[in-house]
Parts: sequence; structure tokens; C-alpha cells
Amino acid sequence: MKIKVDIDLTPEEFRKLMGWPDLETFHNKLLDQVSEQMDAGAEGYDPLSLLKPFMVQSAGAMDMFQKFMGGIMTQYGRRTDSEKE
Repeated sequence: MKIKVDIDLTPEEFRKLMGWPDLETFHNKLLDQVSEQMDAGAEGYDPLSLLKPFMVQSAGAMDMFQKFMGGIMTQYGRRTDSEKE
């Protein structure tokens, strides 16, 4: 038996359904503050230093994924032909 349920919700409806708080106002205020600091030229608020932590995490995640896939390929390559079928 196969049961399929499709639910069509907007992100706002889903947030309310899950009981999550609305952080849009907080998010907008935070972005405004960061933008003001960048416009003022405050140290540590240049685009490169703001994005650096995300770039490091992305590179680390990609490296981990490549090692994971390499491990799978290595294990598959070690199997005998009868095991592969």
C-alpha cells in the first residue's frame, strides 16, 4: 500500500503551524545594523570578513563530502565481481 499526502503551505503558514516565532523584524533590524556598520567602515564589517566564516564552513563541508564519496568508491572497488552483482 502506498499513501501520498501533499501539503501546500507558504513559509509563513508552515512557521505558524510549527509554532516557530516570527523573527522577520529582528532579522531586518540586524541587517540594518550590519549595513550601517559597513557604510561607516567599522573594522570587522567589511564584506570579506563577514563572509569568511561561511566560506570556511562550506569548504570543510565539501571536503568531508568528497572524502565520504571517495570512501564509498574505495569500498565498492574492493568488492569482488561476484559480490558486485
